[in-house]
Amino acid sequence: MKIVNKFYPHALVILGFILVALIYFYPVLQGKQIFQSDIAQYTGMAKEQNDFRATEHSEPYWTNSAFGGMPTYQLGANYPHDYVGKLDDVLRFLPRPADYLFLYFLGFYGLLLVLKTDPLKAFIGAIAFGFSTYLIIILGVGHNAKAHAIAYMPLVIAGFIMVFQKKYIWGGLLTMFAVALEINANHFQMTYYLLIFLLILSGYFVFQFIKEKDYKRLLKAIGILAIAGIFAIGANAGNLLATTEYAKFSIRDKSELTFNPDGSKNTTTASMTTDYITEYSYGIAESLNLIAPRIFGGSSHEDVGTDSRMYSFMIEQGVPSGQADDFVSGMPTYWGDQPIVSAPAYIGVVVFFLAVLALFIDERKIKYVFLTGALFTLMLSWGKNFSLLTNFFIEYVPMYDKFRAVSSIQVILELCIPVLAVMGLQSFFKAKEDSVLQQKALVQTGAFGIGVLLILVFAKSMFHFTGMNDNAYMQSYGPAFVDALKEDRKSLYSADLLRSGFFIVVTFGILWMFIKNKLAQNTTLILVGILMIFDLFFVDKRYVSAKDFVSPVQIAAPFQETPIDTKILEDKSIYRVFDVQGQLQGRSSYFHKTIGGYSAVRPRRMQQLMDYQIQKGNIEVLNMLNVKYVIQTDKEGNEVPVANPDANGNAWFVRTVKLVNKPDDVMKTLDHINTKTAAVFNVHDYEGKFKSARLKKKWDTTGTIKVLEYKPNYIKYQSDNGKDGLAVFSEMYYKNGWKAYIDGKLTDHFPVDYVLRAMEVPAGKHIIEFKFEPQVVKTGSIITLTSSIGMLLLLIGGIYFEKFYRKDSQRIKEETQKNS
Repeated sequence: MKIVNKFYPHALVILGFILVALIYFYPVLQGKQIFQSDIAQYTGMAKEQNDFRATEHSEPYWTNSAFGGMPTYQLGANYPHDYVGKLDDVLRFLPRPADYLFLYFLGFYGLLLVLKTDPLKAFIGAIAFGFSTYLIIILGVGHNAKAHAIAYMPLVIAGFIMVFQKKYIWGGLLTMFAVALEINANHFQMTYYLLIFLLILSGYFVFQFIKEKDYKRLLKAIGILAIAGIFAIGANAGNLLATTEYAKFSIRDKSELTFNPDGSKNTTTASMTTDYITEYSYGIAESLNLIAPRIFGGSSHEDVGTDSRMYSFMIEQGVPSGQADDFVSGMPTYWGDQPIVSAPAYIGVVVFFLAVLALFIDERKIKYVFLTGALFTLMLSWGKNFSLLTNFFIEYVPMYDKFRAVSSIQVILELCIPVLAVMGLQSFFKAKEDSVLQQKALVQTGAFGIGVLLILVFAKSMFHFTGMNDNAYMQSYGPAFVDALKEDRKSLYSADLLRSGFFIVVTFGILWMFIKNKLAQNTTLILVGILMIFDLFFVDKRYVSAKDFVSPVQIAAPFQETPIDTKILEDKSIYRVFDVQGQLQGRSSYFHKTIGGYSAVRPRRMQQLMDYQIQKGNIEVLNMLNVKYVIQTDKEGNEVPVANPDANGNAWFVRTVKLVNKPDDVMKTLDHINTKTAAVFNVHDYEGKFKSARLKKKWDTTGTIKVLEYKPNYIKYQSDNGKDGLAVFSEMYYKNGWKAYIDGKLTDHFPVDYVLRAMEVPAGKHIIEFKFEPQVVKTGSIITLTSSIGMLLLLIGGIYFEKFYRKDSQRIKEETQKNS
């Protein structure tokens, strides 16, 4: 009975989380699925990979359908012995995206329990965290991996706190499994941001241990966290090792080129340019939409309604009411510093109010850890708007330059503020015996909240309400259109300040009535909780709602074949397609093998070919990539397929080799080379693989090579040449995994023309094979299996120690004292 009484509140809470997640995303109960734009793009990219799995019943680890060819390590590849992934599947048992919302709730609930919050307050706090607008909108657009990683952040933090609180066994086990799940979510940017907060958290506890001169327990805590981390990393070794290997090949690593596409010198030491990293930088003043959602216009596609100035403007221009209604449902009201925003990062004004209350009334020093985490990551989210801090991190903090969209670091703030809010609510009720303290803290909080809103009211005239694209709108629609747009932006500004003021006043009133004994504690808590959740709920529904759900058929096949696709697909040979307008989209990859695609970690050298050659009109580069069709637009704006009869084909023999000594020279030589007859080779870096390079011989070009079999991870050719030849293959060179064989014998191959493969082919008829056999996956699988077994043994040992050994030791000790 004691066990039931102990666990039934948590069981009810978990049931509540399930119900809330399903109610919010209720269309999943009708069999519908949410249409996520990013997942549609991913589906296009992963089509070849998924088709291979269905027919071959194995994993290819390579795709030829995007960027000319790349590993699938960051395209949803499955790795052997991924038992952490299976555990994650158990936790995500609800239909998507309700599964991620449930994980938000569950992880945050666990953190609040570790902070000694009772189940009801923890339940309310978890719902408020999960309904933070940014966390909902990323589910709407399909940033599933990001949502996945965010969901496990609170559990990792909870594990760290438990270990530092000297709960070594349970804390160590929680940390180990939470970190393993966090890494398995496969969004390393979010995990990296979590590490920044963990450093702040650890610094606080380390200071406490040193202050108490408790070095023994400090070393013990560090040791346990290290062991937990090692096993968690090991259990994800397959993915981590493969991703680390590929990262050097992707745009997330530093360029080898010392000049830019325009010929200027490349001076950056970062993996990506500062402009690219900070393109999505949060405006300093824009940060205030954390407490008033649309003071900076909300989103780039906001529904301003029929009572808006824009609607009136459209009617005045003679637009029918129905068309005007449709038009104003997606207005670019956002006027902040970022290129495009799907929704404001609103944490809830009630959550903010209670977080401020925590600073006045909660006596626990750990509140300053969460405050520091919130403020520090807020400043980092400003990016180029706070260049002093941002540039320091880009230049000197390891790996910070691997990630873009710095505004997304606000996820740490969106975790810290709700924690403070629950701490404030909890401490407010605990201080019920000290009504003076309660009143003082509440008045201070109310004065601060209302004061901020009043400042914003009076500051309205200081803002320009001009968006980044307003000049373009003015040229297209005229000044009156932009004036109407600005009027609506001003209206949203005032309306949302008034809205936030209303929530602050009502929250203040409810808590004041509690102090005056007009409301019972549970009634007060429930009313504040309802207010907190409703505040967020109705903002969220503006951006993700039932209209975003469609039939499963549309999700499974997000792209429809067009007449252009049909025309190109009539050609049954093996070739590539270049979609000029959709070069960074996944649609073409769904139907064709392309040199474009949709990936934040696309191959760096392929992107450089695009920037340095293709965009400058170098048709020879398209030829060597075997681009047989170019999809472009005609004068009327219609897409048309243009055949390229000069494409080099799948493989060919070249006559000469141009030797250079660095990547710069390879790229520059491509400016003026006939790729059908000559190849560019970096002799300085790869001479060991091409021993005949310096002989300056004329190679035989009379032979032929034809493709016999073509799969993502296996290509088979037949060559026939009278003399020794140098063959170039229109396939991406990737040194880690691809192996070449001539008549079954392993043979060296090497890079030419910056991205392609080449090899010496002896005279005669031969079978040439390329096989993708990545050793990193094999090595990773062994480490993963070993670590997973180790985690299981640690779990069993930890449970035994806590449940049996410790109890037996205590019983023996008590009996010994009794008998003595």
